[in-house]
Amino acid sequence: MKGLVQIAVTAALVAGVTAEAGHNNRHQHMHRHRAINVANAPDVVEKRAPAVTTVVTPVETMYVYSDGEAVNAAEAKACIENGECLVVGTSTPTSTSVTPTTTKATKQAAEFFESKATSSSTSTSATSSSTSTSTTSTSTSTSTTSTSTTSSSTKAASSTASAAATGSGSSSKFPSGTIPCSHFPSDYGAVAVDWVGLDGWASIQTTGSWTPGVSISDIVEPISGGCVEGSFCSYACAAGQTKAQWPTTSQGATGQSIGGLWCNSDGYLELTNPNFDTLCMDGLGGISIENQLSDVACVCGTNYPGNEMMNVPLVTEPGSTYTLTNLNAKTAYQWEGKYTSGQFYVNNAGVSVEQACIWTSTEYPTSAGNWAPVNIGAGTDINGITYLSIFPNTPTTTAELDFDIEITGDITAPCYLKSGSYYGGSSGCTTALTTGGSAVIVFKASS
Repeated sequence: MKGLVQIAVTAALVAGVTAEAGHNNRHQHMHRHRAINVANAPDVVEKRAPAVTTVVTPVETMYVYSDGEAVNAAEAKACIENGECLVVGTSTPTSTSVTPTTTKATKQAAEFFESKATSSSTSTSATSSSTSTSTTSTSTSTSTTSTSTTSSSTKAASSTASAAATGSGSSSKFPSGTIPCSHFPSDYGAVAVDWVGLDGWASIQTTGSWTPGVSISDIVEPISGGCVEGSFCSYACAAGQTKAQWPTTSQGATGQSIGGLWCNSDGYLELTNPNFDTLCMDGLGGISIENQLSDVACVCGTNYPGNEMMNVPLVTEPGSTYTLTNLNAKTAYQWEGKYTSGQFYVNNAGVSVEQACIWTSTEYPTSAGNWAPVNIGAGTDINGITYLSIFPNTPTTTAELDFDIEITGDITAPCYLKSGSYYGGSSGCTTALTTGGSAVIVFKASS
C-alpha cells in the first residue's frame, strides 16, 4: 500500500488510510482503520490496488488514491459497488454475539493516525486485506526462540519483596520485575475492567517470548483468566490519562498493536516502554465531558495498543463533568511510524458500563459497544493543535444516539449533533481549540 496522504483543511487535519491484516476472530465485525486523525469519519474507501483515501473537511469531501490521483465521488461509489474498492471500517454488523472458536488472532491498528513520525522510520505498512470479513490467522512466530529481556537481577527478585511492593497511585514509579503477574496493579494507577473476564486486565496477548526490536507474528489472546507468563498484559487508566506501557520496538509483524506490561518467565511484571517508569500518563487536558442528562452515559475508549476493544471506561453521571483523554501525538503510541490520537464510543443513555465498554453487548447487540451510535475523536497533533470531532459510527451501525452532543468553549467552528443531525452534514463535524483554549463536550436531552 502506498504512503500516507495528509491534507490540512479548515478546522480539520485529515490523514490517509493504511490497510491491514484481518482482525481478531472475536471481532467478526472487522475494526479496520478509521484513519483520519481526529477528524470526521465519513465513508473511507480503499481500492485494493492502489488504495483509496477519503479526505474530509466540514464542507467538502473528495476522494483520492494514496498516490495522489484524484477520483470523483461517482467513480468512488462505482468502485465500491463493483467490488474493486471496499469501505475501510467494518463488515455489516449482526445482532448475534460472536463466540470464538480459537484464541489465536492477529489484529491491526484501530485508531486515527495522522503522519509519519520521522522520515527515517523503517516501519512498513501492513498488507492490504482483500476481503471484508474477518479471518483467523494461524501464522507461526519467527521469534519464538528468542528469550525474555529479563535481567539476572530481575530474576533474583524475592517473593517477599514482591509481596511488599505497593504503589500509591498513577504517579508511583512501577518497580519493574518485582510484582507478581497475579497482582493487578491498581495501586499503580491501572483501572480494572472486571466485566471483560481477564482478572481486571483489558487484554492479554500471549507471545511466548519477547526480544526488543523483533516483530511478533504469533499472538494468542485468552478470553478468560489472568496475566500469564510470556504475555503482554494491557490495562485501562483513569479519565484524562492513557496507558504508558507498550513494547516500543516490537509490534505485530502484520500491523497488530501490542500493549501493556510484560509477564516474564519468572512470573513477574516488567515495564515495556523505556520512556516511562509509570503505568499511566496524563493527557494534555483541555477537553472535558459534561453530562446534562438525567441518566448515566458511557464513553468507551479503545484499548490501544492492545486488542483494540472499546473497553476503557468513562462513566459519566448526571450533573457531573469529566476529563476526556487528550492524547499528545509526540508521546503517545505510534503505529508503524505514524502518530495516533484517541477514539471513543458514545453509548445511549442508561446503558451500563458492562454492556457499553465491551465488543458485543448481550443486551444491546446492535446499538452498544462496537455498535455504539456515535464516535468522538480527540487528540493534539505534533504542531500543538487540538482537534475534536463527532461522527456517526458508520458503516458499523445504523443505531441513533438518544441524546444530543454539542462541543462548546474555545473552538474554531461549531460542531454538534442535534436531534439526529450533525452540523455540516451526515459525515459529522470537526473543530479545533483556539490557542490556550479549552472545550466542553456537552451531553444533553434532544431538543
